[in-house]
Amino acid sequence: MNSDDAAAAGLLGAFAVFGTLFLIICLALMVVMVIAMWKVFTKAGQPGWAAIVPIYNLIVMLQIIGRPLWWVFLCLIPLVNLVVGIIVVIDLARSFGKDVGFAIGLLLLGFIFYPILGFGSARYLGPAAASPAPAIGPV
Repeated sequence: MNSDDAAAAGLLGAFAVFGTLFLIICLALMVVMVIAMWKVFTKAGQPGWAAIVPIYNLIVMLQIIGRPLWWVFLCLIPLVNLVVGIIVVIDLARSFGKDVGFAIGLLLLGFIFYPILGFGSARYLGPAAASPAPAIGPV
């Protein structure tokens, strides 16, 4: 075995270790997110198991925030689904009495903010989309 083969074998070994660690971290974050979403759903009076069922979890989320079910179809349209996702997260934060800053945290650091929402002291106040938005500026 020459030195090039040994270097390649060492590099492949390093990639294997890095890949395995990355996979373990991703799986751990997924488990944390499922548990946090389960808790958020139960706080809102919905079945927690709905958090692990694809598409149905979106339907339940839309019920929690008070948006119509036809929004599921909007989530199937590229680029539109990004806007809808942002609106859903903002409405979710408002449904639990949180502000837009918390919603930005849910968007950017969901693995931290969803457990805060699920296990923290936040209480479900009802669907945010059903209530009128607060007025901006002088009334």
